[in-house]
Amino acid sequence: MKQVTAILGAGLLGMAACAPLPMDPVSIPTGPYGAPQSAPVLTNDGSPQSAARMFVAVMRRMEPAVERECLQRRTQPINCDFQFVVDDRPGQETNAFQTIDATGRPIIGFTLPLIAQTRNGDEIAFVVGHEASHHILNHLDRKAGAAAAGAVILGSIASVYGNNPEAIETAQRIGASVGSRYYSRDWELQADYLGAIMTLNAGFDPINGSLFFERIPDPGDHILGTHPPRAARLAQVRRAVADVQSGRIR
Repeated sequence: MKQVTAILGAGLLGMAACAPLPMDPVSIPTGPYGAPQSAPVLTNDGSPQSAARMFVAVMRRMEPAVERECLQRRTQPINCDFQFVVDDRPGQETNAFQTIDATGRPIIGFTLPLIAQTRNGDEIAFVVGHEASHHILNHLDRKAGAAAAGAVILGSIASVYGNNPEAIETAQRIGASVGSRYYSRDWELQADYLGAIMTLNAGFDPINGSLFFERIPDPGDHILGTHPPRAARLAQVRRAVADVQSGRIR
């Protein structure tokens, strides 16, 4: 691991904001048949110091696992040199996100409330695997394509009923939102599946990690909800683990 660029306040690690947090990679030891050995048990006792130690320990195992999986599974010539950042801006919600910088380098971000609310290393590892999966599965580009298609379709429908440019523009904005959200639940489940596999391959327990879903609001099964219901996500993680254990997928 090259480094985690940490935007961390003194409350977490006592480091200056924007200071790089160097972290040397660790080789993930393997047991019989090349299976990864379980990671050490990592828990968060609620203190900032405990949360920081847990986060750093997890990232030391997850970054090499994520980058290895990215190189092996990518279907496009995407950049697999991940950069991980922590957002310590005040007032942030419990959240993790995936984006890319101007050079195409993938960035995985975590807010401090998310790190603080995770109870163990399995939960952090699963969040890392899930967010990295969005990049490996090319969801960012596919979401942009879905939004564009939705805008074109709804804009075309609006134009049939009149030639009002403002009405057409409004319809295109609505269409873009509907287009991207319509597909997002399937993509979240895909990221849960691959994220669970990467978590397992790094030596963590994705089923235990996915219990984090039980402490955040359940989005239910709304037609245009951006996330699938909790039960579907938990089932997807169990399915991924069962597939690995049965040898159907690595």
